[in-house]
Amino acid sequence: EVQLVESGGGLVQPGGSLRLSCVASGFRFSSYGMAWARQTPGKALECVASIGGSGEITNYADSVKGRFTISRDNAKNTLYLQLSSLKSEDTAMYHCVQGFHCGFARGQGTQVTVSA
Repeated sequence: EVQLVESGGGLVQPGGSLRLSCVASGFRFSSYGMAWARQTPGKALECVASIGGSGEITNYADSVKGRFTISRDNAKNTLYLQLSSLKSEDTAMYHCVQGFHCGFARGQGTQVTVSA
């Protein structure tokens, strides 16, 4: 059974930073591209950052490019998302997703709230 468990969310001021983590189990982590997606009530899921299985290829949505950095540690089956220069519009539930294009299983999510 695929399990994805996110952590690291919280309340942060505009301009601040957070680091999200996702521990994966139940599948061969290094064989899969992975991604982070976010969702706010009433809006569709937005795939914001993706990384290939080896970590050499990354892709970002225009809305986060230059501010967010995705990375992974295959030895620890862990996916990361470094969020910097946060804006109020980054407030959302952030999900770890299996698959480079956010196409497969996703975790329960961790809430990020950007507010003064």
